[in-house]
Amino acid sequence: MITRMSQFFLRTLRDNPADAEVPSHQLLVRAGYIRRVAPGVYSWLPIGLRVLRKIEAVVREEMDAIGGQELAFPALLPREAYEATGRWTEYGDALFRLKDRKGADYLLGPTHEEMFASVVKSEFNSYKDFPVILYQIQTKYRDEERPRAGILRGREFVMKDSYSFNMDDEGLEKSYQLHRTAYQNIFNRLGIEYAICSATSGAMGGSASEEFLAVSPTGEDTFVRSTESDFAANVEAVVTPVPEERPIEGLAEAKEYETPNAETIEALVDWANQEGVTIDGRAVEAADTLKCILVKVSKPGTDEEGKPFAPELTGVLVPGNREVDMKRLEAAMEPAQVELASEEDFAKSSFLVKGYVGPLALQENGVKVLADPRVVKGSSWITGADKKEHHFVGVVAGRDFTPDGTVEAAEILEGDASPDGKGTLTLARGIEIGHIFQLGRKYTEAFDVQILDESGKRAVPTMGSYGVGVSRLVAVVAEQMHDEAGLRWPQSVAPFDIHVVIANKDAAAGEAATKLVEQLSSAGHEVLFDDRPKVSPGVKFKDSELLGMPLVLVVGRGFADGVVELRNRLIGEKVEIAYDQAVAEISKHLAKA
Repeated sequence: MITRMSQFFLRTLRDNPADAEVPSHQLLVRAGYIRRVAPGVYSWLPIGLRVLRKIEAVVREEMDAIGGQELAFPALLPREAYEATGRWTEYGDALFRLKDRKGADYLLGPTHEEMFASVVKSEFNSYKDFPVILYQIQTKYRDEERPRAGILRGREFVMKDSYSFNMDDEGLEKSYQLHRTAYQNIFNRLGIEYAICSATSGAMGGSASEEFLAVSPTGEDTFVRSTESDFAANVEAVVTPVPEERPIEGLAEAKEYETPNAETIEALVDWANQEGVTIDGRAVEAADTLKCILVKVSKPGTDEEGKPFAPELTGVLVPGNREVDMKRLEAAMEPAQVELASEEDFAKSSFLVKGYVGPLALQENGVKVLADPRVVKGSSWITGADKKEHHFVGVVAGRDFTPDGTVEAAEILEGDASPDGKGTLTLARGIEIGHIFQLGRKYTEAFDVQILDESGKRAVPTMGSYGVGVSRLVAVVAEQMHDEAGLRWPQSVAPFDIHVVIANKDAAAGEAATKLVEQLSSAGHEVLFDDRPKVSPGVKFKDSELLGMPLVLVVGRGFADGVVELRNRLIGEKVEIAYDQAVAEISKHLAKA
């Protein structure tokens, strides 16, 4: 197949778009792969659609290889199915909701667990029908509050979601491992550097959950890896090692001190060291103080009167050497929504003194208190004394206050102990490209999926859910494999096998290039042919680098001596080859790739 650039629907840009912050967004727009329609909404232009379709093909091949069967559900879905699982409200503002002309509620599907559970219920009734893996590759919709980074985080995106149905947990584990291997095959074929991380299940529910994160400094997700084991996890899923409880007997009573201008942890530690305050006979450190952050927690759903639940003021306690990681806190509180308390919230309660809030006044006034797992019984802390420029020293958990529960909200720091007890943690950034869940029976129970088992009794099958961000993978490959000149597609997803450039105005060279292109096409290769007659060689070369085909064949000055130049964008190599051997050399190279 030959695509001539003189006729191709393609316009490249020399400058980065003003709203593009990350390399993939900049390059995909400049190279004419995508165009913005609205915030978080993009059109796929012909060359971009070719990459998307090739990635879809890789995903489809690996899903079919594990026995997956493809179907397609509508994107426009009725409210009732999502009411049955509670996700009509749990999804909150991220759900696109709409009404038809008769006033009936609909949504644009963010994911399709409900639909898959429903179709299995309607079509299957015996254990003999199981196991089954069903999947679709379809556009999804989520009303992102802050869409960014082009197609990395949009409101509309293409996703492969698959679902396994088994009669028992052993079967679910097998289906889960099949998907895990399939995902490794997909990402390996695309040449992506990635990590498999333990993750939280979030609004999906279920038990086991792992994320596949593409390693990238522009990623929104932070993950950790152990220095001495294969442990890896999204920071939201890291479980803090809990220290041993300490005996309370014999500990000194808490003492209140005046602490001028000590609204920050740093100022508080300086005050303590200047005053000679010690902890266990040593100088005070930030980790000996207890930071109290006030948040408002809003549960999904409505009360008995049909009104949304009022936000509940909650204190979150973390050691003073750490910040509250809002992503970790939000993950721990899902499906409830969390926001920081406002100035108005402080003004409403006289016992809240900004910069000096402590757990004692919160509990005395009925405010729920959640503490970091390090705040164990018998641990002693320096806390706010609930009055301006005053702190308590020696406040003991389990004696002076008792948290209402624990919460994983403190940031993870480089060098923290690995939860598996092996080594310490290192931090990295990543982009989520896949997520697999062992859902269990949450959705099959919600839809009362009853299947006759081997003994003739009714049983509820168990589900797994497995997602891949197909359109996001286009950006991820671009993010990981570009250089200063432009995109560098791996052979597996490049829009064309080879880009042929005429860099010689001689008519004979043009005829020879055309003949070469026809021979390459006859050999089964997809060719992008830059035959533009009034475009300079310099512009053609820049476009070839920007567009990112892995192989570029230049018919230029050397043609007079019977040679052409083959450029390999992936390794930055340029070699001269004989014109009459070019097709054979390129075919050999592509077969090897």
